[in-house]
Amino acid sequence: MKNVKLIGSKTEQDIRKQLVKSNELLFKSEENKRLLEVIRSLYPEMKVAYIIDWIPEQGEDIYKLLINENIILEIELDRYNAEIDPIIESKSITQYLQGLSKQKQIKLGVARDLANKYLDNMNS
Repeated sequence: MKNVKLIGSKTEQDIRKQLVKSNELLFKSEENKRLLEVIRSLYPEMKVAYIIDWIPEQGEDIYKLLINENIILEIELDRYNAEIDPIIESKSITQYLQGLSKQKQIKLGVARDLANKYLDNMNS
């Protein structure tokens, strides 16, 4: 499955704003401190991350993140007990795209575009 072609639509612009906010909250908010610690322990080379999906369950939160521009990380964190180890699954972009809805494909495309631009700026 190929990547979605971005066209600069209103939907993409809205998603872009959401993702930029998710990135800021991930790195700056107290609520996401544990999530950030888990990611950093797995990927110390992480330069940028975007929360592309968040599912609040009864006792846990399930996050799907794009790490740098090519790693999809699914993390399940217990909401009430920080002692419980998170459940972690890592996927390639290709694996993640299988069966993904059009909306989520666009979100991933925008997140990858943001990540690529961020990493290009760091390297220039």
